[in-house]
Amino acid sequence: MAEYVLFGAYASYYTAKVRTYLRKKGIPFVERLPSDRIFREVVRPASGSHRIPQVMTPDGEVLQDSVHIVDKLEPLFPSVPAFPTSPRQRVFVHLMELLGSEGLLSLAWQHRWLFAENQPFITRDFGRTFRPQGSDEDLLKYGGLISDRMMSYGLPPATETVKQALDDAYIALLGLFESHLLEHPYLLGGQPTQADYSVMGALHAHMGRDPAGLRLMQNHGPRTLRWVEQMLLPELVAPEFSSRPVVVLADDVVPASALDLLNHLGTRYGLPFLLGALAFDDYCDQAKLSSGDVIDADLDQPKLPSRSVSWAEQTYHHSAQVYAEWLSQRARTYFATLAEGDQSTVLDAVGNEVLVKLLSTPVRYPLTRRNNRFYLV
Repeated sequence: MAEYVLFGAYASYYTAKVRTYLRKKGIPFVERLPSDRIFREVVRPASGSHRIPQVMTPDGEVLQDSVHIVDKLEPLFPSVPAFPTSPRQRVFVHLMELLGSEGLLSLAWQHRWLFAENQPFITRDFGRTFRPQGSDEDLLKYGGLISDRMMSYGLPPATETVKQALDDAYIALLGLFESHLLEHPYLLGGQPTQADYSVMGALHAHMGRDPAGLRLMQNHGPRTLRWVEQMLLPELVAPEFSSRPVVVLADDVVPASALDLLNHLGTRYGLPFLLGALAFDDYCDQAKLSSGDVIDADLDQPKLPSRSVSWAEQTYHHSAQVYAEWLSQRARTYFATLAEGDQSTVLDAVGNEVLVKLLSTPVRYPLTRRNNRFYLV
């Protein structure tokens, strides 16, 4: 069978999601670095994007964006489906696709860049992406260019209070994941889904490899560390769960421990996505946008001007991230197709008031992604 080519890096948050998806699905692929000539001369011009990961299919099509890649490959490789078909499990997966990836991004990002002990490793790791056989001096030189650019995007002060809060948030996350892994090899039972792939950016690429994060995982999350190791292998069955069938749980069951994790993420990271949905609608109203309009012709992941929105008797000034709104709409659009009884069952299972409100917020301006730009349907 012809191979797919994954262009990415081990330090890349979003590459980690796609790499483990390809492995667990048994999709034949090879991995290449973004310094590869083919990436520079063929892939980037075809996609119009420098972002990784990107996948080149055997027939030469270029796919960019971790979610888009899964959506394109899933119909071609239906075995071990990334998306369950039953209501509670499907909504859970879509919410984890949002919260497990975009929600945890801020924790993973800050945990990487605010701890000085990470810098020697991550700088040289970035350097190896572009000079894989480079000297230590080369790695520091080229990795330093990338590190400087990443850190220029804005960070809170690296005070002991801020760093302790990051550690506490990470330890709390590990505690919930450890409880789940006592009984289940994956979030929905015996097989991985998009929910599992979505958290690999945080738990592998950043906090499972960077020294500060890895140290905490080793000390507070030994089961999680084993789960990350297993997620990097093509084998679906871990030795710790050798008797479990490779299927999601029957009868649309979402384990209580998985719901605890979801609701924790909703409490800690969910509000910006709810505010983003409200602000996005207000922006489209004020701009009088309609079907076929591009949100921003120049940017693939635009951040919209701040809007004043209200939730729970409070007023917020919030700037919608269009990429996050697109992901949010996946959960809300599917939820809206459910019968009323199924909707009630889903909302009862979720419980978290922010997530309940988010799911219940209609998609008034549906988004589609085309040629790395967002358009209104």
